Amino acid sequence: MTRSRTLVKTRNRGATTLRTRRCRGNPLAEYDSLPPELRRWVSEAALPWGAQSVRTAYQKALARTGDKTRALQELDAIERRLVAKDAGKVWMGTHPATH
Repeated sequence: MTRSRTLVKTRNRGATTLRTRRCRGNPLAEYDSLPPELRRWVSEAALPWGAQSVRTAYQKALARTGDKTRALQELDAIERRLVAKDAGKVWMGTHPATH
């Protein structure tokens, strides 16, 4: 059984069909605990990444690549895929990221 996600507008995140979670704990403290290169990446990200989710994705990418720069490049690729996936649903296939 597959569940279709409906378009949801959640506060300042805009319209999205991507799964969102409520942050538990202190989001600012979690952000501050990220390594500097990861904080920089999050500050320039197109999507509103949570500190825990970006840390998990980064650690997996770092374990696979063994290199911080390549791990950040993997995060870029993950984000591009998520934007393209969501843009197709939100913009009904007319957004440039879907092509």
